[in-house]
Amino acid sequence: MKNQNFGVLFFLMVLGQVILCNFADFGPYVSLSLLPAMILCVPLAVSTPACMLLAFATGLSVDWLAEGIVGLNAASLIPVALMRKPLIRFFLGEDLITRSDSFSFKKYGAAKISAILLIETLIFLSIYVFLDGAGTRTAVFNLLRIGVSLACNYILAIIVTNILTVDDRK
Repeated sequence: MKNQNFGVLFFLMVLGQVILCNFADFGPYVSLSLLPAMILCVPLAVSTPACMLLAFATGLSVDWLAEGIVGLNAASLIPVALMRKPLIRFFLGEDLITRSDSFSFKKYGAAKISAILLIETLIFLSIYVFLDGAGTRTAVFNLLRIGVSLACNYILAIIVTNILTVDDRK
């Protein structure tokens, strides 16, 4: 069974990200984002350029409605969309992309999906934190922020991935 409500769930997650950005400030060391996991869960039938456009539009809308620095999430999400299929190909196999099949924790195992989630989130956070600091923060502070944010975002990414992916095993 394919996830027929993906568009609605994706839109609701974008609204959740806007609310999270506006009302959940955990200090300078934690940046919470649902966006990398959301982009990872875009159906594999969507081409990479289309996914990059979706990532740009999603990031720009979150920037405009919540963050205040227009382009920060958009610039950080585009490489996540670019690396989505190569990471899936590396960890889950070429046949998944060829069939445009779905993936889930139950189907492919928590270790493989977690590795993809951690790499995608690390790509996003590295770009986000270094663009946000823009030479005003020390490297130690930026690395600490990436580490703490990665730990917190991993928990959110697991939840988002479980919501947006469907286990279609028989």
